[in-house]
Amino acid sequence: MKDIYKVQTRPVALEANMVIGEKYRITMLTEGLIRLEYSEDGIFEDRATQMAFFRDFPETNYRLLHMEDRIEIHTSRIHLIYNEKEFSSHGLSIQVKGNLSAYHSIWHYGEEIHDLKGTARTLDMVDGETELEHGVVSEFGYSLLDDSKSQILLEDGWIEPRKKGIQDLYFWGYGHDYKEALHDFYYLCGKSPMLPRYALGNWWSRYYKYTEDSYLELMKKFEEKNLPFTVAVIDMDWHMVDIDPKYGSGWTGYTWNKELFPDPARFLKKLHDRGMKVTLNVHPADGVRAHEEMYRQMAETMGVDYEQEDPVSCDPADPKFLEAYFEYLHHPREKEGVDFWWIDWQQGNNTKIEGLDPLWIFNHFHFLDSKREGKRPLTFSRYAGPGSHRYPIGFSGDTHTTWDSLNFQPYFTATASNIGYGWWSHDIGGHMLGYKNDEMTARWTQYGIYSPIMRLHSSCSEFNGKEPWRFKKETDDAMSEALRERHRMMPYLYTMNYKSYMEDRPLVVPMYYEYPEERRAYEVKNQYFFGENMVVAPITSPRIKGLNVAKVKTWIPEGNWYDLHTGLKYSGGRMMDLYRTLDSIPVLVKEGSILPFTDEISGVQTVKNPNSLRIKVFAGKEGNFSLYEDDNETCRYQEGICAVTEINYTEGEQSVLTIAPATGETSVLPEKRAYTIEMTGYAKEACQQAQALVNGKEINAEFTYAEEKQAVVISLPQVAVLDEVQIVLSGHLNSGEKQVARRCFEFLNQAEIGFVLKDEIYQILMSGKNLAVISTELSSMNLDHDLYGALMEILTA
Repeated sequence: MKDIYKVQTRPVALEANMVIGEKYRITMLTEGLIRLEYSEDGIFEDRATQMAFFRDFPETNYRLLHMEDRIEIHTSRIHLIYNEKEFSSHGLSIQVKGNLSAYHSIWHYGEEIHDLKGTARTLDMVDGETELEHGVVSEFGYSLLDDSKSQILLEDGWIEPRKKGIQDLYFWGYGHDYKEALHDFYYLCGKSPMLPRYALGNWWSRYYKYTEDSYLELMKKFEEKNLPFTVAVIDMDWHMVDIDPKYGSGWTGYTWNKELFPDPARFLKKLHDRGMKVTLNVHPADGVRAHEEMYRQMAETMGVDYEQEDPVSCDPADPKFLEAYFEYLHHPREKEGVDFWWIDWQQGNNTKIEGLDPLWIFNHFHFLDSKREGKRPLTFSRYAGPGSHRYPIGFSGDTHTTWDSLNFQPYFTATASNIGYGWWSHDIGGHMLGYKNDEMTARWTQYGIYSPIMRLHSSCSEFNGKEPWRFKKETDDAMSEALRERHRMMPYLYTMNYKSYMEDRPLVVPMYYEYPEERRAYEVKNQYFFGENMVVAPITSPRIKGLNVAKVKTWIPEGNWYDLHTGLKYSGGRMMDLYRTLDSIPVLVKEGSILPFTDEISGVQTVKNPNSLRIKVFAGKEGNFSLYEDDNETCRYQEGICAVTEINYTEGEQSVLTIAPATGETSVLPEKRAYTIEMTGYAKEACQQAQALVNGKEINAEFTYAEEKQAVVISLPQVAVLDEVQIVLSGHLNSGEKQVARRCFEFLNQAEIGFVLKDEIYQILMSGKNLAVISTELSSMNLDHDLYGALMEILTA
């Protein structure tokens, strides 16, 4: 095959890590990761597989004991016992060390695995929950991945089946060290690559028969309403669909429908001019039929009788077909301006090679092909088993439009990190069936901007579009603000994109990754970290009648946390219900956090490093943030070619925010930047004697105070990125007590409950009594549970 399809691997493990018998080989890849092989002929596999690319872990510290009837292997993490015979439940066991469980931290061969799950191939036709495959982490301390049936990756880039009857298992015995288990999973299987910057913006996607004019008119309307997008997803109607029945269905196609798109290159250029990249949907299963414009080239290449109009079968198990598939079907479209492909494979997992999943083939080779000209590779397809994280982005399929589907997606997305699959893209708002519910669409969109990929999508129903203006005004407002907020987050998102690659930390991870010994971290299945600095608790249920707020059970870890949107400050170490109007969902930021945002949100602005930053600082502890930037579109990041700007915050008699001079490849940055800095958690008095300094010299800056968020806001003129910027405030932190009355009034004012009841409650709140007395009096009123809960959230935050 062509060189572009050859993959770098290092599949041979160190001999020092191997324990070899006549018919078995045990490789101690790490002190917690063990490869277990059994083969009757005593021949073992040292080549790369679909899952395992890199087995060259450093030498492992282990102790081997030979007994009369068994061997035992000890490391700091595990104790293995094996009778040196064919693997069996009585002959092979591994105990995970540590006080993890009284009975459940020992594995016997063949036993069912109880782990924290991984992900699933698709959410097609799912209404609510679906069964998940295994991951590599468990509360019991171990999990297992079976690689016995995966294909072998050959040096020439092609694959071949494994021999039958062998066992090739990977045991993960890391206890509750989930982050280390995931790190070693990425080492074994390969890293998750960085996404190009545009992929982190909003995607517009709809299964709908657009024309060039109607699509561009829609994009213009989005622009007029300041609704930013960076990716245009053109579903299957880009190609000819209504074809002569003698050729079959029009589901598969590669020829533009010129009635809808008379000049494809012109259409794609106009989208590019708006800062948008384009992906086209392809369903490869039906091959290439005689109506396609590239049919003869494909037929001649594959030896098909084109004069008889015989179809060219889709045969991903044939390398000759695959190379022609790219050369004739895809490369011409890319020359016109297509940026990447949506491989919409729905036709099962069989090919002419036993055990070879066509979905994996398409994902693997589309991804490799997309980087042939030096750009950052990208593909868009369904999950095809462990190792699929190497081929982002994942398309989760056609979900039902219901509250149940929404309620499952946060858990589904976070849990996928347990198998390293960090870049899921969902049909935000739901794809099909179900029902229209404006509130649900608003909540889904709010969740969507805090998911890995923000892609609005819907079916071809005339009534199922996701344009915000199709909904009630409150939903229109909520959706529109969410779409803008996604683009404001781009500097933060792009840095987390880098950390996902460099530090093996997916953008979205469950709470138990940071708090593995905290029972409550496992109970909040829909709550997750969004990057290092945010904790998100999506709202996935309707508002409470009369109160006009919805609630979500939230665990707030130890420390002080701010709500990013409301400014409310919470003391942690507790589980509580959080209540929100349709304006926002809970997004908590720990004290000391620094979030780099921007106000440059148009498509054209979003795909480049911004000329201005809005830096959000949350008082209470010292903190820092390393802002990462590069050229946004090539693979030079793998060589460390990037710019880094360190942002540090300290507290004392004075609080100081320091933006250090950018370092590294600063040519990727603008020469100067304007800064707006929001320092949340301060009293108004903190503005006294406030200073803005550049290279130690005071400059003129505008200092204002945002009462609602208790934030000092500093606006600076443009400053060279190679200069040092400092903001110095007097250390007047705000307790937030002055905000309680206002927040309680605003909540009661919008609640649709009796006026007398409102007055009685408000009189108690304004009595000046201490919190214990107020809460006791409110409790004695026998208030509705959620009315009482919403008030107590404000009072006890």
